[in-house]
Amino acid sequence: MSSPIINFAKTRIAPTPSGFLHLGNVLSFAITAALAEKTGAKILLRIDDLDRARTNKLYVHDIFDTLNFLEIPWDEGPRSVKDFEDGYSQIHRMAIYHSALQLLAGEGKVFACTCSRRQLANDEPCTCFKRQIPLTRENASWRLITANRPVPAVKSFDGNVIHAALPTEMHDFIVKKKDGFPAYQLTSLIDDLFYGVDLVVRGEDLWASTLAQHQLASALGEDNFGDVTFYHHPLLMETPGKKLSKSAGATSIKYLRESGEKAAAVYQLIASMLGIKETVVNWRKLGEIAVNRIPGQQNVH
Repeated sequence: MSSPIINFAKTRIAPTPSGFLHLGNVLSFAITAALAEKTGAKILLRIDDLDRARTNKLYVHDIFDTLNFLEIPWDEGPRSVKDFEDGYSQIHRMAIYHSALQLLAGEGKVFACTCSRRQLANDEPCTCFKRQIPLTRENASWRLITANRPVPAVKSFDGNVIHAALPTEMHDFIVKKKDGFPAYQLTSLIDDLFYGVDLVVRGEDLWASTLAQHQLASALGEDNFGDVTFYHHPLLMETPGKKLSKSAGATSIKYLRESGEKAAAVYQLIASMLGIKETVVNWRKLGEIAVNRIPGQQNVH
């Protein structure tokens, strides 16, 4: 990759404890660590645990087990499950999330929605905006009004600024869930702003989320989010067209570790899946080769 070297203050590794981490997660972590080393950025460990229905303490343990087993470094954030629960869980930042939601509500930038997942899965049109349901309605989500908002401008790691319209599936996306908890797009944005992250490394499957978060930042008046640089990398695929998923199966680090595999063997396995012929035994080598050989940003637009 021929991008000029730019210094950054902070990037982050942001796993979700909703399953055991897999080989694809490790590829993303390795790329993040390699870019951090290349650009002088500190690495924050941020664990996104507000999906209360799917979050499991076993999976939080797995995050630390995986990072330590593979010797993936981080400079800021929790060092243990207790450390995470005591000071870094997203639960501790609920007041900040709710403040952002109240700002959106006060400025008329959200509407209440009572549509069920089944309705939306069946492509039934949502008419909640026209119905003007009170935001105080129980079991209603809040959706950001995305119509007539400016087209997001995303700073890419390759030095370009990408202007892209919000994809259809992200129109009027949810910022507050029916259970009352803030949704991922809002918490991820607020956390990156809160911690001062200026380099975000994520899979190309989250390109739509990047656009949504830029729209949300605009709605919140957080124009400095436009200064954050994004690097979207291709995914490690289980089979053509099927990305890896979190599980206890053969692609999970837990399975490989408990089967007696060494960290070097895990890195070599990922390299082989990428078609890399060289010997790869650590995150630094994997990340360096991936950054230099895998096309990134141009695949997402």
